[in-house]
Amino acid sequence: MKNLEEFVKNNKKAFEEEGPSVALWTNIEEKMLKKQKAKAKLKIYRWLSVAAVLTLGLSLYFSNTMPSKVDVADINPEFGRKEVRFATQINEMKDSLAIYAKQNPELYQKFTEDLKNLDADYEKLKAELPKSPNQLYVVKAMVKNREMQLQILNQQLEIINQVNNYKKELTL
Repeated sequence: MKNLEEFVKNNKKAFEEEGPSVALWTNIEEKMLKKQKAKAKLKIYRWLSVAAVLTLGLSLYFSNTMPSKVDVADINPEFGRKEVRFATQINEMKDSLAIYAKQNPELYQKFTEDLKNLDADYEKLKAELPKSPNQLYVVKAMVKNREMQLQILNQQLEIINQVNNYKKELTL
């Protein structure tokens, strides 16, 4: 130990005079810059991979949880045929009612309000269908709704015919 202390005392000026060379500092600086650039590239790739995984995960989640469009015929073909037949008949009867609207607009207004309510109920059932755990039950309710619309339209057309017949009898 004494030898080391003596060596340091004797060569103290040599230790203090000159620090590391400029070339050494330049070399250290270049290596640090290369490492920083490599780390920056690694961070970018890491964030891109996180974003890709997140995007994939969210798309899979939403594709599985979002209800797809379900038709009545997909659940029960027989009810699907009935629904189409009823919808066609309803449209024909609505057209017939529209013809009488000019003759008796107040009566027509009352009739269309009833149908609008049933139609709104039908649309709610239709929206509920893809989410429902018991889709057959909802389909039956939808078909029953269409049947009720047909019955109401039949009654409304009968009432209009009776009113027209009554008006004819009064004019005779």
